[in-house]
Amino acid sequence: MPRQPPRVVVKADLLPAVSVLSMVGLLGIPVGWIWSRLAPPERVRVLADNRLVPLQLESWHRFDALAIFLLLGMAAGAITGVVLWLMRERRGPVVLIAGVLGALLAGWLGMQMGSAFAGGLYTVTDAPALGDVVERTPVLETGWVLLAQPMMLTLVYGTLAAWNGRDDLGRRLG
Repeated sequence: MPRQPPRVVVKADLLPAVSVLSMVGLLGIPVGWIWSRLAPPERVRVLADNRLVPLQLESWHRFDALAIFLLLGMAAGAITGVVLWLMRERRGPVVLIAGVLGALLAGWLGMQMGSAFAGGLYTVTDAPALGDVVERTPVLETGWVLLAQPMMLTLVYGTLAAWNGRDDLGRRLG
């Protein structure tokens, strides 16, 4: 007698999927805080007409800030993918989609909160004089870094699912 392939369980996984989405989304706050502490500020000189010109080689810190956020997002995505895979009773596409949407939310929240945290660290209290060197707050200049965490989560979860080799992804505990 041929076995029927396991079916995707949607209804039973919806409530846990909402919990996964919200918990993964909240990971953006610590990622943003860590980024604000690690991202280097850009030192600039104040010129006439309040123009800010970066010191030599300081403009490279724009890339450094972007790369640090990208690596933090990839690390958070890899860890999240493994943790979601360890939720054995809920393995499947519903939780994976919730994790990816939560990772997108975490990336956006990390960008917003990281910029806010960094802005609090590098405040200028007095008006700078002509020729002064000040530190400019690190910024993320592109939104493409939002994709790092969901892509890594999908890669890790998909690799673990392919490695499993069971039709039901090991959901059955017996």
